[in-house]
Amino acid sequence: MSKNKRPLPQGRTSWRKTAVTAIPAVLAVGAMASVMAEGALAASFAVSGTNFQVSSGKLTSQGLASYVHTDRDAGGKGHPVALLGLGKAVLSDICQAAEVKTPLGTVVFKLTAGGDAGQVTADNLVIDGEDLVGDARFGTAQIGRDASTLDQVPGVQGEKGKFGLQAGNIEVAGVRSHAWSATGGNFRLKGLRLDVSLGGKKCF
Repeated sequence: MSKNKRPLPQGRTSWRKTAVTAIPAVLAVGAMASVMAEGALAASFAVSGTNFQVSSGKLTSQGLASYVHTDRDAGGKGHPVALLGLGKAVLSDICQAAEVKTPLGTVVFKLTAGGDAGQVTADNLVIDGEDLVGDARFGTAQIGRDASTLDQVPGVQGEKGKFGLQAGNIEVAGVRSHAWSATGGNFRLKGLRLDVSLGGKKCF
């Protein structure tokens, strides 16, 4: 037998073959990590047992994509949401508030930013909301498009055959929403303030 074709000793691994086999998997994981870092793909995590408020005086974005999704908490309970993907979001200000039950009573966890300090921005912002209220203007809109073919916001696509909608440049004034999760990339929160208080005021 040729020296170059000797069988490997039992229990040994061909690292060359293993490396070649692993390359596609490594590339796939790397690509997904990159997309998640950009906020284009919502990370898979269990949501808390309560939703939270999000509000803004004005929201604009270069592109919007949306479809129906299900968030699940640590107990496995499902929460139907409209997944809203925003390409490049700019907010005049932002307020986020959640109520948390503690032995001391109900605590309001509240985060605010923007306003006089400047605008709040985020790339590929993904909000899983159960409602959204505001006065909106869409540059263009496609309602009823197959969720798997949405292309306004990179990485934001649903299942084939499912209902979806998307729009070009959008502007929404007086934003109010109850959401279960939010992810994004390159957040810039000018004038960030975090308050935790007993019986404190929420956003609305």
